[in-house]
Amino acid sequence: MTNADTWGLTPAELRKLRSLKTPYGIQRLLDDMPYHLADSAWSPRRVLRENTSHCYEGALFAAAALRANGYPPLILDLEAEHDTDHVIAIYRVDGHWGAVAKSNYTGCRYREPVYRSLRELALSFFDVYFNLRGERTLRTFSRPVHMGRFDSLQWMATEQPVWFVAEYLLTISHTPLISGAQVKRLHRLDGRSFRAGCLERADKKH
Repeated sequence: MTNADTWGLTPAELRKLRSLKTPYGIQRLLDDMPYHLADSAWSPRRVLRENTSHCYEGALFAAAALRANGYPPLILDLEAEHDTDHVIAIYRVDGHWGAVAKSNYTGCRYREPVYRSLRELALSFFDVYFNLRGERTLRTFSRPVHMGRFDSLQWMATEQPVWFVAEYLLTISHTPLISGAQVKRLHRLDGRSFRAGCLERADKKH
């Protein structure tokens, strides 16, 4: 097996990723991991070793695990107003999109592959994407980013922070999900929806 096949990971690390088998298997592992609050940018190797992650690290880990199981390693950036962005790993089955994600909020995680377009997929996060004031904050989504573009930087296995991916996401175009007029008409979440979305939330958004 060549380095191109292993992406710098050890046989044991690859076996662990491949044992997850499906996008839902990857999601279950992410859900079982504690959500941590450190200002870090761990590679999938570090996430595997530490068994904890936040949104950004979880998305990179999911992309690596998807790749190990035969899917393209794709991520998507969801951009918010008065809030933090959310990065998700995306996959396709029978022409329909789904997502794997780590989130501090209940509704911003897994999506079954039932969405006909990336816009549909991104909009599925709209009602559950809110800040601590209860404002719905999701505004745009990026084009898919194939993580193979970062292979030369060993994004899957490096011990160094992988902020370069986050920095790249800031440079690419994003597509608006709603208009300015629609933004002005938005209402805050009701209390029950807010509490449900915050179930078991750590002390930080996404």
